Amino acid sequence: MERTILLVDDEANILSALTRLLRPAGYNILRAGSGKEGLEVLAQHEVGVIVSDQRMPEMTGVEFLHKAHELYPDTVRIVLSGYTDLNSVTDAINHGAIYKFLTKPWEDNLLRANIEEAFQRYEMKQENYRLNHELEKRVEEKTLEVTRNLKTLQVSQEILESLPVAVIGIDGDGYIALANSMAHHLLDRGEDRPLLGESAREMIPDQLLGCSGDAIVTMPDGVRFHCWQTTMGRLSQSNGIVLAFAPQQQIEQANHDA
Repeated sequence: MERTILLVDDEANILSALTRLLRPAGYNILRAGSGKEGLEVLAQHEVGVIVSDQRMPEMTGVEFLHKAHELYPDTVRIVLSGYTDLNSVTDAINHGAIYKFLTKPWEDNLLRANIEEAFQRYEMKQENYRLNHELEKRVEEKTLEVTRNLKTLQVSQEILESLPVAVIGIDGDGYIALANSMAHHLLDRGEDRPLLGESAREMIPDQLLGCSGDAIVTMPDGVRFHCWQTTMGRLSQSNGIVLAFAPQQQIEQANHDA
């Protein structure tokens, strides 16, 4: 990232001296002879650090930096002046318009160190913006993913409930994790005792629970069921079985109608 600094002073020799001092650091140095000109430069360039004189005609350094703070709050603003109007400077510092106040004549190493620190402060703020933006983007993407998954789950649930056959999912511990309406109907389980969470051995007849693959079983009352049983885990990390069944008479009638 290129480091751009704006120097504002109504004395050309001061601007030249500051430029000579800072050029070896590799900064992109912009210059302005007044606060008004400084605002024009800021409107055309992305500036990280501003160093401004205080005593300038038409607009003081504090007034200029107040405007810069309002328009470009991310900039780091420094007053460099030989005059100490403490009330104005202190007020500007308290309101966030000025980061630091340095005096003329300056000490070269101290000025360079303060400007380096100002750029580090500016770049840290930009990095925080970038990280926050990435975080917001990831949260948005995750929210969209959750929303899509929820819609898919709702559609899957609706399809499951509309099937003309009973479907029961049994987890690896032998408990019922899924059961559609037809399963409750065929097993004669009403709302008083839902199947979910119950032991499969207690709720499902042995003839159906012992169904292997694709088979036809006969219940104690003589009713025959066509049943299908498959093992979960081929398309997911689930551990258990899926049991589907329907009265054989219903299957035969469907085949006949077809």
